[in-house]
Amino acid sequence: MSQDTPAQDTPTLQIDIVSDVMCPWCIVGYRQLEQALAAVGVGAFIRWHPFELNPDMGPEGQNLGEHITQKYGITAEQSAQNRANLVAIGTGLGIDFQFSPDSRMVNSFAAHQLLHWAQGQNLQHPLKLALFEAHFTQGRDVSDHAVLVDIAESVGLDRAAAAEVLASGSQAEKVRELQGVWTSQGISGVPSMIFEGKYLVTGAQGAENYAQILQKILSEKAAA
Repeated sequence: MSQDTPAQDTPTLQIDIVSDVMCPWCIVGYRQLEQALAAVGVGAFIRWHPFELNPDMGPEGQNLGEHITQKYGITAEQSAQNRANLVAIGTGLGIDFQFSPDSRMVNSFAAHQLLHWAQGQNLQHPLKLALFEAHFTQGRDVSDHAVLVDIAESVGLDRAAAAEVLASGSQAEKVRELQGVWTSQGISGVPSMIFEGKYLVTGAQGAENYAQILQKILSEKAAA
């Protein structure tokens, strides 16, 4: 489901997703949620919120395998197996993870600034999905302003305006503020999904679990 207006007789839920473009489990969780929404027959208005897994990542980025082994204290073999598992999971969800020995982790702060601006243009959702695809499938550097502007234009955003947002840093302060809001509420990992402003679910839970959550919320709304 997307932010498109659903049929009039379809219930619609507000779902806020705190996530990072660098997080493979965020796109996995979203695709699982999408399956659950379709199975339950409910619409959703999705809003994405900023979270940086690696806020101190330098502009040059870091090799993905090296980064994972250092950050989580696992072996290179374990890191490779984790990526293989993600590829298998992604295949079942229509996600084409293209990991390679040259895959890199990059700084996502500029991407978050662009996403915040795109929300005001009603194009945040398609931009977020395009950024996931650019990073995980196309292997593009989504910290590069030129790449970000290309992606923004591809979903219908004004190219010059997007470039100005990035060059000026006009959204930087607001993004930092929003990041602080979520971390102050105890969110330390992503994806974190907030249903109807009051039900918090963390991690990629699987389509069946998301469906149960949706049905519970719908039942409570009907009984209210």
